Amino acid sequence: MRESPTNWITAVVRPKISTLLRRETSEKLWIKCPVTGQLVFHRDVEANLWVIPGSGHHLRITAAQRLAITLDPGSQEDVPVPEGPVDPLRFRDTKRYIDRLKEARAKTGLQDAVKVVRGRLEGMPVTVAVQDFHFMGGAPGMAAGEAIITAVEAAISHRTPLILFASGGGMRMQEGMLALMQMPRTTVARRRLAKAKLPYLVVLTDPTTGGITASYAMLGDVHIAEPGALIGFAGPRVIEQTIRQKLPEGFQKAEYLKEHGMVDIVVPRADMRATLARLCGLLTREPSRPPS
Repeated sequence: MRESPTNWITAVVRPKISTLLRRETSEKLWIKCPVTGQLVFHRDVEANLWVIPGSGHHLRITAAQRLAITLDPGSQEDVPVPEGPVDPLRFRDTKRYIDRLKEARAKTGLQDAVKVVRGRLEGMPVTVAVQDFHFMGGAPGMAAGEAIITAVEAAISHRTPLILFASGGGMRMQEGMLALMQMPRTTVARRRLAKAKLPYLVVLTDPTTGGITASYAMLGDVHIAEPGALIGFAGPRVIEQTIRQKLPEGFQKAEYLKEHGMVDIVVPRADMRATLARLCGLLTREPSRPPS
């Protein structure tokens, strides 16, 4: 049987079109706003610090993205965190816990949910701990507890303020009581920071709930929240089912909690860096120096 001759359309044009389409699809050119449903150009959202233009909805971002928009360029230095026991309870639900950890590490590039770094914020030395919601919902276990304690020790050792970006849906169920024990452990570590008379600033991002809220996330000298962030212990639906009453509009949102005294200030992401620098300068009595 005679084969059809190859021409320039099949050999050149079609492969190039296919490659172009694959590239555009993989880059996710559009982002759909969770609030309005509007499609927004991906690069516009990224340039706006991952906040949807128009609606002002603050998207969840990774630890790497958070640090990049917070610290002075080139000043970031990782703080080594001790490795905790892996799968201490040999937990398994629909999947082995150790396999879930491997997937989360491959997806995020992190060893666990909390990343700790030292760096400079408008010239001032700071220690920063960031919870990454993309790592198993930001839920702290033994490793994350060790990371927060390590952040406190690093801040005390280098005499810097500690800034914590909190995010997560509660403590890690796969580690049971061992995860819950991180609540008193981090609380004791926070007291050491207070005795050292060093500032502890907490930024509450969406969502901050469960044992995170019941421990280190609500022990700051100043509590800052991003707009629209869900902050609480139990979720609104669980509370409504328990008390059998309809909750007020915006209950557990950052703005509602500010009005009722649980949050000190709600700060848009575009102003967060300057606000943190100003607070660190006031609490340490050292003026910030914007990088040249």
